[in-house]
Amino acid sequence: MKNKAILTMTFAIIISACDSADLDATTSKPDPTKPLTSVLYTMPEESSTHEGTWLQWPHQYEYGVSYRNSLDATWVAMTKALESTEKVHIIAYDTTEKARIEKLLATVGVPLTNVDFKIHQTNDVWVRDNGPIFAKSQSGQIVLQDWGFNGWGEKFGYEKCDAIPSFIASQIGMTAIKVPMVNEGGAVELDGNGVLMATKSAVLSQKNRSTRNYGMTQAQAEANFTKYYGATKFIWLEGGFSKDDVTDMHIDGIAKFVPGNKLVTMNNDDLLDWGLKQSDINLLYNASNKNNQAYTKVYLPLSQNDVVTTNGTDLGFKGCYINFYIANGKVLVPNYNDPNDAVANGIIAGLFPGRKVIGIDVRNLYKNGGMVHCVTQQQPK
Repeated sequence: MKNKAILTMTFAIIISACDSADLDATTSKPDPTKPLTSVLYTMPEESSTHEGTWLQWPHQYEYGVSYRNSLDATWVAMTKALESTEKVHIIAYDTTEKARIEKLLATVGVPLTNVDFKIHQTNDVWVRDNGPIFAKSQSGQIVLQDWGFNGWGEKFGYEKCDAIPSFIASQIGMTAIKVPMVNEGGAVELDGNGVLMATKSAVLSQKNRSTRNYGMTQAQAEANFTKYYGATKFIWLEGGFSKDDVTDMHIDGIAKFVPGNKLVTMNNDDLLDWGLKQSDINLLYNASNKNNQAYTKVYLPLSQNDVVTTNGTDLGFKGCYINFYIANGKVLVPNYNDPNDAVANGIIAGLFPGRKVIGIDVRNLYKNGGMVHCVTQQQPK
């Protein structure tokens, strides 16, 4: 379980107190005086055609029956939304869980024609962070990359989830390419044209219980991102740390690239409330593509009210809509039973005129720090 949603003004205070002098916000471009790392693979845009989507279904074995039951409806809703336009690959903890999930789907009339199951134990549900990354080779072949996962710097148990990429590779007849770096999928955003955005706190930190790669420098990380993702320009936000955010400020709750040279984010006040420093906001708002053309900014609101779970628990913080997932013919948007759901859904619909926007109730998932993008992983065609 991760709790990354509690990002309030308290979070901003906590961040400012952290020792982060070495995490200055920068935009990195290739140095023409130094040899470039070769691009071996590229990361297809999330909006490109999918073969399917991977989900790790909630179970009772790590955090109990109440945890599992509180999340089932969100996974059913995602499966129902996705199955008509792409395959849904569900990782079930065991055969007992598989049977239970099949019954849940049958109860609401979700056909299993495009749904398949793989049986493997998991620690939790965050397949965006621990799952495989599907990239393309220079010849256009889809490959599966295993970046390694260590529970966001060894904050939670992770061994079962770390094994998922290699397991999936064995199940679908691919060879997992082992990347010599730990990195969560939610820690990076790519524009599909060579630009990667991330926070240093979630990628480069050397703080206790936040370290993904001991001793790794920014240059070494960038070399891996160039080689395996095809990134040639880097936009680094400083990010920050909070006891309430185990991800150490993943970028996928802050900003998202969409087709048309656009960058979806929030307004200045909401980003400050979300815990981002003003220097990071300035860098974000001035971001440009590899040709130094400024991205067109699109602003989504936070929820109007603090999020309240389905059992009536007031979480005390607002909901974020940035963490949407682009699927075949659809966009799945986190919704909170809030007046701003319709506002956010409408803005996103305007960005994707050929896709249907489907709101996914994530109120209970949000209590544990996640939204739609956090728990989905695309497999491109």
